[in-house]
Amino acid sequence: MKIVADMNIPYVKEAFKEFGEIELISGRKITNKNIKDVDILLVRSVTKVNKDLLDNSKVKFIGTATIGFDHIDIEYLKANNIFFTSAPGSNADSVAEYIISGLLNLSKKYNFNLKEKKIGIIGVGNVGSRVKKRLQILGVECLLNDPPKKRETHDEIYLSLDEVLKASDIITVHVPLNKSGIDATFHLIDDYFISKMKNNSILINTSRGKIMDESAIKKNRKKLLALVLDVWETEPKVNIETLEITDIATPHIAGYSFDGKVKGTEMIYNAACDFFKKEKKWDKREFIKSEKELIIDLINSIDPVYDAVNSAYPIMLDDKKLREIKKVKNNEREKFFDDLRKKYPKRREFYNYSLLYDKKIKKESINILSKFGFLIK
Repeated sequence: MKIVADMNIPYVKEAFKEFGEIELISGRKITNKNIKDVDILLVRSVTKVNKDLLDNSKVKFIGTATIGFDHIDIEYLKANNIFFTSAPGSNADSVAEYIISGLLNLSKKYNFNLKEKKIGIIGVGNVGSRVKKRLQILGVECLLNDPPKKRETHDEIYLSLDEVLKASDIITVHVPLNKSGIDATFHLIDDYFISKMKNNSILINTSRGKIMDESAIKKNRKKLLALVLDVWETEPKVNIETLEITDIATPHIAGYSFDGKVKGTEMIYNAACDFFKKEKKWDKREFIKSEKELIIDLINSIDPVYDAVNSAYPIMLDDKKLREIKKVKNNEREKFFDDLRKKYPKRREFYNYSLLYDKKIKKESINILSKFGFLIK
């Protein structure tokens, strides 16, 4: 078989070599011409998979190594009997760790105690539920909004959007991009959304750029204490005015941990094996081992939770790198944004790190870090 794969899918060549000949291409450069004689197409979120891409091709299996699939025309695939799979939950832990790092940094910047804040989670799927779990480990009260789950379960734990917005000090959004229907999320974050938020609250968006109206955010920015954006309405083009009003700005990498990306590869590989009735031979475990033991020294730490999290994932370094885009010529900024993602360093999730500490550190802090996944020496 012939396979075309986004070159940014880790170990895709090693995993799929048993299926046939593999060509690696930059995701934005995959075209109809590239895939005319291809059987398997493997993508990430930057490739629009629709009639324009697939017309008159031989493709019969499509996998996206991402949790979202708003870049995929599902109805077209169904109508043309093309099998599709995604990687739900593959990067959920990565995004949750991003949120924790971001909030701990903001708590330092604005001198507040997270335990004293109520955090509204909009969308409580694979990602939102992991965010909730980690926030509850920190002792934070979470308010939940998820209309589909509310309809499905009738559970009173799920509040209306207005209720969550009015009561929360921090809002973090984890919804798919739905352009129509009862659960439409296109421009969910608009003037009305922000008007219902508390004054001096914090807004975080790590889901999809088009769920927010950036003009509404700019217009209402003074109402917010802080703004954290990992996604952008017109990415890979970044509106510099929007960038300037953020506290933390990153290039759509919240879910870009090395472990999460390899998990995505594994999920689409397993689906391909099932579809083509092949034995599963590739094992991700031999690829995700650390080259050396990763150790964080907390022996002289005054704030061990912050220090451990920020050592494992120093989110402000990603912020610093994206802000360099302001020095780049206008016509080169989209490439700069894509290159930050393409060349993103190997970020490991918390469970890869061992902690060194002494008896001076409170058991409460060690207990929190253990529940976060850190290994306690």
